Amino acid sequence: MIAILGAGALGRLWAASLPAGETAFVPRAGASGNSPVDFQFQGPDGSIQDVSVPWQALGDPVSLLLVTTKAGDTQNALTSVMATLPGNTPVVLFQNGLGSQQAVAQRWPGHPVLAASTTEGANRPDAGTVIHAGSGQTWIGAMNEAAQPYVGPIVQQLATSGLSIHRESDILSRLWQKLVINAGINPFTAILNCANGEILTSEFYQQNIDSLCSEIAALMAANGQTKERPQVLRQQIETVAENTARNTSSMRSDTLAGRKTEIDFINGYLVRLGIDAGIPTPVNQMLTEQVKLLSPNIQEQPDG
Repeated sequence: MIAILGAGALGRLWAASLPAGETAFVPRAGASGNSPVDFQFQGPDGSIQDVSVPWQALGDPVSLLLVTTKAGDTQNALTSVMATLPGNTPVVLFQNGLGSQQAVAQRWPGHPVLAASTTEGANRPDAGTVIHAGSGQTWIGAMNEAAQPYVGPIVQQLATSGLSIHRESDILSRLWQKLVINAGINPFTAILNCANGEILTSEFYQQNIDSLCSEIAALMAANGQTKERPQVLRQQIETVAENTARNTSSMRSDTLAGRKTEIDFINGYLVRLGIDAGIPTPVNQMLTEQVKLLSPNIQEQPDG
């Protein structure tokens, strides 16, 4: 059985895509998992199917755990699950940004911990509906030595979903690539309350994007990543913004719904790296602070 921790849009996408009867959701500590999770799943082609996913009791046999919680919730959500999970059961982390993956690998060093970087798009317009908004690619790679032997088998196992799954030998670099895109799109969409493509014509975006990319390029070089010119990073960001012009970012969705965003693991993570490396990050700091002002009653804490 493949267990899924996190019954949001991404968790439900995987539950609906993997073969029926082979997945179950895992309840968080203190939550009840009685009646199945029932929802309608709309595929990229517009097809609709009814999906019903049971709950997995803690301690029941699990071959693989997919963690699709928000980055800031990951460690707390995993604590009760890891206490009953056999030490050789691999865990795949699907969080946005960076920081939470390293924290999990450090907290459970003997456990096979992997990370995924995905461009699959999913959203929940209401509690009973999940829309697979756009087909993408998913890369899986090991976050620690214990996970290395599991990468290939997990890629094969998840490929039964029909989604496009790839093995990644350097998952950290892949996560950095996505971090660049998220840092250059998500906070602007949240602050401006607009779809991805609309940021490109915004004066606020135009005034800040070059400085933002310069900060990110300096941080990448300081953290062992491929040196990229700021202009190249800007081009990458704007290509994705154009290709997903009508999409609503997860950060914008979170702020509109009054939920905690993942800003601390995107631009906030870059701010912390800058402090450690002595690299000024005023634009990342400004974006982080402005996004937090959109949800002033929600306290966000970096996970590790």
